[in-house]
Amino acid sequence: MALVRERRQLSLRLPLPDSADRRPRFPLPLPPSSLSAPTTTASTQDIDRLSDLEKLRVLGHGNGGTVYKVRHKRTSAIYALKVVQGDCDTTVRRQIFREMEILRRTDSPYVVRCHGVFEKPTGDIAFLMEYMDAGTLENVLKSRGTFSESSLSSIARQVLNGLNYLHTQKIVHRDIKPSNLLVNKKMEVKIADFGVSKIMCRTLDPCVSYVGTCAYMSPERFDPDTYGANYNGYAADIWSLGLTLVELYVGHFPFLPPGQRPDWATLMCAICFGEPPSLPDSASEDFKSFIRCCLQKESSKRWTVSQLLSHPFVTKDWK
Repeated sequence: MALVRERRQLSLRLPLPDSADRRPRFPLPLPPSSLSAPTTTASTQDIDRLSDLEKLRVLGHGNGGTVYKVRHKRTSAIYALKVVQGDCDTTVRRQIFREMEILRRTDSPYVVRCHGVFEKPTGDIAFLMEYMDAGTLENVLKSRGTFSESSLSSIARQVLNGLNYLHTQKIVHRDIKPSNLLVNKKMEVKIADFGVSKIMCRTLDPCVSYVGTCAYMSPERFDPDTYGANYNGYAADIWSLGLTLVELYVGHFPFLPPGQRPDWATLMCAICFGEPPSLPDSASEDFKSFIRCCLQKESSKRWTVSQLLSHPFVTKDWK
């Protein structure tokens, strides 16, 4: 007669945390890495709860969340608080976790600093970020008009330093554009918004998925077979930087007439089958040369970050 043993009933339930506002937490573990997490500055050591912060005003909306200007009640220090709703769709939530992972790995004066991540009981996730008091380069373009070459040289140098740091850490941003470059009143520029970024496991990992803003996509992102199937994934960031600088100089997105709203088909045709944008005659030869180095349709011909950092347009003394 067979012996029948009683099956044990295992409890697979995990206890819920007492409160999500007590300490910054990261729901997903990071892969093994030799990189250390960003150090916490003295001014943020005591920010253990969202209740320590006072909301001042809304800075913007987008991608399932809202960004607030907030003040620490005890120190009066100002921060930006990015709150992403917990009921957002799967794609957005995946981007949130990717951004959390990347923010833990980054520590550069050219990349916006994250001081902590909090998960609320509702599932909302809040990022406590460095506050840049002039907003984005897109905001500055709309409010103050186009940029001079000397300003664009400084912007290019700072963004390239940020990309150099990210690429050294094997992180490709994939969404460089005016609205993702934050600026303060000192005209210090920092890269932000890592929701569609990718951590590259190997130097030649493919990075051709249709994410990010398609207006700033490089030709090989639309058509990898035609424009460098084996391209270095970091080259797409250089193309986006080139388009960004042209836009800040001429005052509108360079592939389309002023005021025209792009659609995917129009952009694909313009980027893949048209000529790369060029600067007007008023631009200097150094600036024109720099843009040509960025906007090579063949990704293998595009200059790298280190090469562009030594370009005369970036190294020129504008005093």
